[in-house]
Amino acid sequence: MRHSTHYSLAITLFLLLVLTTHATIPGQKKHRSLADRFLTPQNAARSAVQLRPLVWDTKLAQYAQSYANQRRNDCALEHSNGPYGENIFWGSGSGWKPAQAVKAWVEERQWYNYSENSCADGQMCGHYTQIVWGTTTKVGCASVTCNDDKGMFMTCNYDPPGNYYGERPY
Repeated sequence: MRHSTHYSLAITLFLLLVLTTHATIPGQKKHRSLADRFLTPQNAARSAVQLRPLVWDTKLAQYAQSYANQRRNDCALEHSNGPYGENIFWGSGSGWKPAQAVKAWVEERQWYNYSENSCADGQMCGHYTQIVWGTTTKVGCASVTCNDDKGMFMTCNYDPPGNYYGERPY
């Protein structure tokens, strides 16, 4: 009888542990991975134009993290000029979220004219078109807090890259 009591107690404790670690308090958001926080809004933009979702790629994420670490000291909005497509973001202060960077990139959609395959005069739309580049399948992103309170730097790298002059994104 002793073993069955310990066994029942062990099962009860295990179930309690499982339920409490996976339960969500009403009004509390579930913790999402960094990959999900970058992927979800980008895939929503792709879905809006009937494109397949991007998948997270650890090699691209490592590349993005390596480059973000290089920008930690100056937070300069300079591209890595690497072999991948790339979006970069800088925000002053702290607390910037991946979704905010992606939102800034996706908002460029308003300046993109699909029929003319161009941006409105004086506007940028290349961040948006990279996100919705039809042949791009993979993405990896990173975020760093810059030294000396210079803000936050975020970058996403895309493979295959997009934004080829004269070609439509999708």
